[in-house]
Amino acid sequence: MTEPNGSTLPEPGPGEPRTDLGTTLQSARPRLREQPGTRGRTTIADGVVEKIAGIAAREVPGIHALGGGFTRTMGAMRDRVPGGHPSAGRGVKVEVGEKQTAIDLQVVVAYGVSITDLAAEVRENVIAAVERMTGLEVVEVNIAVNDVHLPDEDTQETPEDRVH
Repeated sequence: MTEPNGSTLPEPGPGEPRTDLGTTLQSARPRLREQPGTRGRTTIADGVVEKIAGIAAREVPGIHALGGGFTRTMGAMRDRVPGGHPSAGRGVKVEVGEKQTAIDLQVVVAYGVSITDLAAEVRENVIAAVERMTGLEVVEVNIAVNDVHLPDEDTQETPEDRVH
C-alpha cells in the first residue's frame, strides 16, 4: 500500500482492521466545524414576538389592558365565541427582521400611575423578554396610551384584559 507522499504502509494481518481507508493528507487533518447552533437558519414569526411582548407588557403593574377601544371590544366578542380564546398579542404590532425587531404597544393604564415611569418599565420588561427568548435585538418599543382606567368604571372586559 502506497501513501500519497510515496511511502508504503505495512499490510494489516488477518483480522486486523485497515487503517488506511480514506486516509489522505487532507482527510488526516482535523476538520474545523461550525458549532451546531450556527448550522441552519431560525426564523421567528411576527405572532411569536407579539405574544412575548404582550405577555411581558401585561406583567408590569399599572397596565390595565392592551389594545385600543375597538380592538378590546372585538377581542372580547371573539373570546366569547365557543372555541375562541384570548389573544396574548392583542394591542401589539411588530416588525420582525432577520436580527432586529420593532414593537408598537397600545395600552390602557390604571388611574394614578405615572405614565412616564410605567412606559419606561414596560419598555425594559418587553425588551428583556423578547431579546432573551428570541435573540432578536429590539430596536424600539413605541407605546401609545389610549385610555386611563378609572377605579369606578364598570366595563365588560374579559379577565385577561384586567391585569392589575
